[in-house]
Amino acid sequence: MTSYGRSSGFCVDPIEKKPLHHFLPGTPVLSFGTAGCNLTCKFCQNWDISKSRDVDTLAEAAGPNAIVTAAERLGCRSVAFTYNDPVIFLEYARDVAAACKARGLHTIAVTAGHINPEPRKELFSFIDAVNVDLKAFDDDFYRRVVGGRLAPVLETLRYLRNETDVWFEITNLLIPGYNDSDDSIRRMAEWIVRELGGAVPLHFSAFHPNYKMRDVPPTPRATLRRARNIATSAGVRHVYLGNVHDREGDTTYCASCATPLIERNWYELVAWNLDDGACPKCGEPCAGVFEPRAGTWGARRLAVKIGEDGIALS
Repeated sequence: MTSYGRSSGFCVDPIEKKPLHHFLPGTPVLSFGTAGCNLTCKFCQNWDISKSRDVDTLAEAAGPNAIVTAAERLGCRSVAFTYNDPVIFLEYARDVAAACKARGLHTIAVTAGHINPEPRKELFSFIDAVNVDLKAFDDDFYRRVVGGRLAPVLETLRYLRNETDVWFEITNLLIPGYNDSDDSIRRMAEWIVRELGGAVPLHFSAFHPNYKMRDVPPTPRATLRRARNIATSAGVRHVYLGNVHDREGDTTYCASCATPLIERNWYELVAWNLDDGACPKCGEPCAGVFEPRAGTWGARRLAVKIGEDGIALS
């Protein structure tokens, strides 16, 4: 494999940037990817990496032990396979995950979930948390715009819910005129509640013109808020807004009494009201993986270079 042991870049991110709002909030995660993708999204936000077929994109070389050592030295609690889909570099991700587990670090996958059953089982056997990009609730959209099908993604979500203990959250990028109708959003939210449960966090993200869809306007904030209202009415308990500054849409509320539990300003935690993972007012547990205290990484993004001989900050 030309991508094994080679990355398109390393960066320490806030975990909220994945986005994961219910998995070790406030902690730093060492993120990396390779090049290429198994889908052909016309709106890809990382198209220079995911659409690359040039091995020169793989600019940095680092084996599993070097990556884990760097994550430890940088104070990271986890390592994320992201930027392009880890399905593309499954063997590399697997070996990094094994090194992480041996040293007490968590592993995170950011994936489109378009995976066949056999590699799906292998991928999620070594993952602790995942964000699945559910691009639309419309098979025609998947065929025309994404270059895939909806059914495999829904099956991945069912698999995560029914066959694993992996913590997972869902992101839906809302594209004006393509997948942002009330009916589409409602059907998606109702399916999530029915098949996965209302506790699965759902992130609606704003589209920005890119790649082959530069003529499509950005997603209005009003569309995101409308989607949040629809999903909440359908029974999704934790709905967030991404790629926009919206304090209400960033905040984690108690699913029972609506007390603010974690308040965020973009990727920075500004208030922490969880009491042993539960609401301090009514005692309702908040679904997720939480430590006794919030992480303190903040909104920083730290680019790093990793080699077998050490770390260099960019």
